[in-house]
Amino acid sequence: MSRYKQILHARTWIRVSLLAVPVIALQVGISQVQSDLGYAPLSSAIAQEQKKDTRETRRTPALRNKVYEKLAEAQAAAEAKDLNTASKILQGMIDSGGKNALNSYELANVYNLQAFIAYSKEDYAGALRAYQNVIKQPDIPLAMEINTRFTVAQLYFVQEQWQRGIDALLQWFEMTDSPNANAYVLLAQGYYQVKDYDKALANVERAIGMFKEKGKVPKEQWFNLARFLYFEKNDTNKTVSTLEELLKYYPKKQYWVQLSHMYGEQKKDWQQLSAMETAYVQDMLDKGSELTTMAYLYLNAEVPYKAAKVMDKGLKAEAIEGKSKNWELAGNAWRQAQEIDKAIPAMEKAAAKSDKGELYARLGNIYLDGDQYQKAVTALNKGLKRGGVKRPDTAQLVLGMAYFNLKKYDQARRAFTAAGRDERSAKYAQQWISYMDSELERQKQLQEG
Repeated sequence: MSRYKQILHARTWIRVSLLAVPVIALQVGISQVQSDLGYAPLSSAIAQEQKKDTRETRRTPALRNKVYEKLAEAQAAAEAKDLNTASKILQGMIDSGGKNALNSYELANVYNLQAFIAYSKEDYAGALRAYQNVIKQPDIPLAMEINTRFTVAQLYFVQEQWQRGIDALLQWFEMTDSPNANAYVLLAQGYYQVKDYDKALANVERAIGMFKEKGKVPKEQWFNLARFLYFEKNDTNKTVSTLEELLKYYPKKQYWVQLSHMYGEQKKDWQQLSAMETAYVQDMLDKGSELTTMAYLYLNAEVPYKAAKVMDKGLKAEAIEGKSKNWELAGNAWRQAQEIDKAIPAMEKAAAKSDKGELYARLGNIYLDGDQYQKAVTALNKGLKRGGVKRPDTAQLVLGMAYFNLKKYDQARRAFTAAGRDERSAKYAQQWISYMDSELERQKQLQEG
């Protein structure tokens, strides 16, 4: 295989690897909704009611004791997993009228707990409706509205309603004074899903920057999203620097492999080899495609012995599939490393698994290098008879040499003559015939003398 094809194979496989790696899984779990901004215990609700907010003055109605007790009863049932009882209690409170009618703040707490129950049943649409009912209530504590709006945005994302989630989150940003890094990442995820990569990148960059300013290590998924977005924008340098940061904090095989590819894009061949080799020496490369890529990179760097060792180890361990192409790569590597005794058995396996004559022609050439002339003749004749030899003229030249070394001069002459019919080998064929004639004449003179 030519060096160009070796480089192309390595870069193509690693590019596929880079694109195949999952960027980020947008999942908002029950625990995240509940713990971040979901249903709050009643004691917390009362604290929200009493807390003053300097941005807006709201006169929140009081939470009456009898309503509090009913809410506590429903909450206890929910925590005991008796969701049906909890739902009946809450619905009864909503249906009450007259003197028992609920004020806006009491209703907000009822809907808040209803949303929690619906989410626990994985009824995301029901949870969303309940949280929206919370927001509709006038004069609820500002903190309660802010928290609920964030949860609404998360629930849109859970249901893959990306644009609605983005819009809801932007409303939340307008209301909050101190959005945290996680909020910017959530917004970035939404923009990523609607393929607005510029806005996605701006938001995830902001989240990463916020963590760095505080001396904290940004989360792996954040770097991963940024890396993918830089790659999509064809910003090779930023992709490389992001991967280098990832490897500082999260040294994993996939990032070494991806970094190797990106160094290749930058034409930094030695760095490309070093990144892949770092993963290899740590036994991170466990797939056949990864190991063959490592071998191609060694061959490209003119280190055929290491390429051969990678292939030999992988084939013996069956990590590399024992198909013709892989045995051929191993054979070529051993041959380039001048390890003819090891190249022969590898190429024998490659030829035996191929349905074309090309590999038998190559095998014949290696036999000739190893002074195994009769085996060279057998392999070359088999290859030429089978067909599919890329350069039959070259194969005939090698066949002629093998016959010549076996002192079968008539067969050698026929092989050289056949090679000479192709203008690409005509000159060399004639030189061999002339050399053979002079050798025969010399032998004749020696016999006469």
